[in-house]
Amino acid sequence: MVFGASGMVGRGALRECLLDPDVDSVVTVGRAPMDVTDARHRHVVHADFRDLSPVADELAGANACFYCMGVTSAGLTEAEYLPVTHDYALEAARVVGGTYVYVSGEGANAESKTMWARVKGRTENELLALDRPVFVVRPGFIQPRHGITSRTRIYRYLYSWSSWLFPLLRRVAPAYVTSTENLGRAMVALAKGAQAPKLLRSDEINRLA
Repeated sequence: MVFGASGMVGRGALRECLLDPDVDSVVTVGRAPMDVTDARHRHVVHADFRDLSPVADELAGANACFYCMGVTSAGLTEAEYLPVTHDYALEAARVVGGTYVYVSGEGANAESKTMWARVKGRTENELLALDRPVFVVRPGFIQPRHGITSRTRIYRYLYSWSSWLFPLLRRVAPAYVTSTENLGRAMVALAKGAQAPKLLRSDEINRLA
């Protein structure tokens, strides 16, 4: 089960799911229809992520749930940032079974004075307290691969401008750099039962991939 499959991270996760021969089927959930070209992929359209009860039957039976939904915090108040980052993530965990993987970010900390880091850190803590297998991945700088791009204009510009830096960053700061490919592979590995810490930074994501 993939939430946020139309975004950069979610598209990477979906791609790696469909490339893995051990994955029998993938269900994505979104507000808008999605082109489905693989027989193993089914898309569920749902508008209100605060309440997934109306589509709970369509989301049943999953071995894993990847929560990849996200929104930039730029220009948003905490009240505006909270739903996608926290509320929807907890609702997905309530409805969808199996191993739960939450895509957070480097620097998340429930005690932080920075709004986005505080909200993500709080969400991490609440998810990790659940009585089920939960993993939090904290990527830093993510290199888009295989034609995948960010839906956020400023991020697209940043990734395009800085693409030449990735080889250097991987050498000097491996704990902060990963790719959509490695992130997706690591998430699939977690779904398949790989041994890993509950919190994974970029270097651990890359190792698991």
